[in-house]
Amino acid sequence: MRTSAILLAVVMLAAPAARQANSTAGEVPVRVETPFGNIDLAIDVARAPITAANFLKYVDGGFYDGGRIHRATRADNYKPNLPNRPLLEIIQADINPARGGERFPPIPLERTTVTGLSHVVGTVSMPRGDAADSARSGFVIHLNDQPSLNHGGMRFDDGQGTAAFGRVVAGLDVVRTIQRQPVQGQSLTPPIEIKKAFRLKAQKP
Repeated sequence: MRTSAILLAVVMLAAPAARQANSTAGEVPVRVETPFGNIDLAIDVARAPITAANFLKYVDGGFYDGGRIHRATRADNYKPNLPNRPLLEIIQADINPARGGERFPPIPLERTTVTGLSHVVGTVSMPRGDAADSARSGFVIHLNDQPSLNHGGMRFDDGQGTAAFGRVVAGLDVVRTIQRQPVQGQSLTPPIEIKKAFRLKAQKP
């Protein structure tokens, strides 16, 4: 009887923590629907407000609906060319090209030293070009730890890294399945359609 009571107490204490892992204060839940299943994201509006707000503008405007996951990198198609640019395992997505291209201007880079976020497995970040403040609508989901993309890492010559702004809370297996699809170079062939991307109602504690 005592053992059963202890187990029940442990379950009751663990339950709020489990719910919290899916939805926490300062995060907006977003679902990305794909032919392989759903990917649920927690977008960190508290720690990465600029990048999160930019992403949510595209979500709320329906720009990712009919978009595509067009790139996947992994050991068989990504050859590190420098020690400070190690194997990169990601999938990368962008808006529906039929919507007429980018609708909003590039955003300032939110460096990981400012946000306190880092590029680990399941992190959602926003790709950029050579200029630090050039991210627009694309997003990347990471499948390996990537400190070279944190501020001070040297994947970019300027050492500024990219902006992490969220995390996968469910569907990482879907991300891995997409990453394993056929590629030509680093381009998924064919690209994987984003059926829809939309905000989820936050779970109540």
